[in-house]
Amino acid sequence: MTSPTAPGPTTVRTARLDAFVAEARAVVERGLPPAPTATRVGERLAPHLGTPDLLLPHQCLGDPLRYRQHILHAEQDGSFSVVALVWLPGQRTPVHDHVSWCVTGVHRGQESERRYRLVPDGDTGRLVATGDVVNAEGDVCGFAPPGDIHQVSNSCRGTAISLHVYGADISRLGSSIRRVYTLPADC
Repeated sequence: MTSPTAPGPTTVRTARLDAFVAEARAVVERGLPPAPTATRVGERLAPHLGTPDLLLPHQCLGDPLRYRQHILHAEQDGSFSVVALVWLPGQRTPVHDHVSWCVTGVHRGQESERRYRLVPDGDTGRLVATGDVVNAEGDVCGFAPPGDIHQVSNSCRGTAISLHVYGADISRLGSSIRRVYTLPADC
């Protein structure tokens, strides 16, 4: 699990992050289905990644025990939120899926992702790895449930920071994780 989060709606933001939030809001307000919404939000996020004026210094701080979540924005109507995840070397998520559509963009460093598919097997099923991806600075990906099972880790020697935009209010939910999988997994 992630470490404590910064307060969401009252978080001080940079002008660049405010500009991105306005761009994301315009996309979300169109009311498109989850997958096209994620694609269009990702297109708006990409130009902001890697820029020095996107995050404030305290929003780039990690936690030595686990990856850290900083809630940067939560839309008042709960339609989306923006989170920075800060990963120190070797930190990783459990295998999980999500409560909503999601867009992830790497702001600094790189992240490794292993994607899975749930297949029936006995009473509970098992996970089959479907691919490994290394996302570098500036890379953006998006997805919508179902079919969003994965594990993410910091695969670089330094700190990695990624921005995540979720179609839910993470300040209220606390996390984007819907379910953690402990099923057997094919590696």
